Amino acid sequence: MDPLKCIETGDKPFKCEICEKRFNRKEHLSVHTRIHTGDRPWKCAVCGKLFIQISGLSMHMTIHTGIKPYKCDICGKMFNIKSNVVRHMRIHTGKKSFKCEICGKFFSENSSLSVHMRIHTGEKTYSCETCGKLFCLNSNLLKHLRIHTGENPYKCEICGKLFSRKSTLSTHLRIHTGDKSYRCEVCGKYFIQFSDLETHLTIHTGEKPYKCETCGKLFRHKSILSRHIRIHTANKPYRCETCGKEFRQKSHLHAHVMIHTGDKPYKCELCGKVFSHNWNLSRHMKVHIGDQPYKCEICGKCFRDNSKLSNHTIIHTGDNVIDVM
Repeated sequence: MDPLKCIETGDKPFKCEICEKRFNRKEHLSVHTRIHTGDRPWKCAVCGKLFIQISGLSMHMTIHTGIKPYKCDICGKMFNIKSNVVRHMRIHTGKKSFKCEICGKFFSENSSLSVHMRIHTGEKTYSCETCGKLFCLNSNLLKHLRIHTGENPYKCEICGKLFSRKSTLSTHLRIHTGDKSYRCEVCGKYFIQFSDLETHLTIHTGEKPYKCETCGKLFRHKSILSRHIRIHTANKPYRCETCGKEFRQKSHLHAHVMIHTGDKPYKCELCGKVFSHNWNLSRHMKVHIGDQPYKCEICGKCFRDNSKLSNHTIIHTGDNVIDVM
């Protein structure tokens, strides 16, 4: 069959027997079949990497040569592959041609749309060899693997704390910069993370959707329930390498380690007092600003800390068990 005629008519007479994808040229089918067979006949003479197509090898070689012949006419950035320039230009034009037919979201690249579709299909093709957890993206699997390896490649240049994810480091840096972008519309309080705002809002709504199946206690946040369950199981997974003391929560371990190091990186800008942990500084700041967000529903008295409110409530209830959760 004439290949030119196939292009004109849109006919695709050549079918892959494995995945049933169709092509208008036999040679395109032959190249495609290598995806299923794993055949990679083209080898890089520098690093030995193998490729399915010679075009892939040609593009790869620019990594070794450093040649970047393609230039963005708007910002001047150079690229080694023409297709990368085309993709890059969408940053300037804002063009998003690929639309999700399910939710209507637009994407600048077809590959991004393909990845997005996994949200709707639930497809998770990447599996962790250690724990079996599945992921939609290979990049998410690689990040997850750091939990098992203990790798923390991202370091805070201010306090030296290490993180497994760049996004977590970025969030952590707001502690030092004081950046709080998320505001509560009810009381006006600001938060570093959106998740912190969501948790805070349950103070106003009184919502506690997470229940302990052992004792029936209700919690505002799933993570708090997870920590609470360790009381029943006696599980203390976080161990101090200096003295061997074990903790139920990672944050408690971090706070404890300050006893050994003497480190107090959090400073009050008003009086100069230093603290070993950010939550101690936050609690201290209420002394200066007079913030008392925790209100007794029985008598109306307000408190700076939830723990003080809990202790106060005993006056009304007669309960002599102090809730320290």
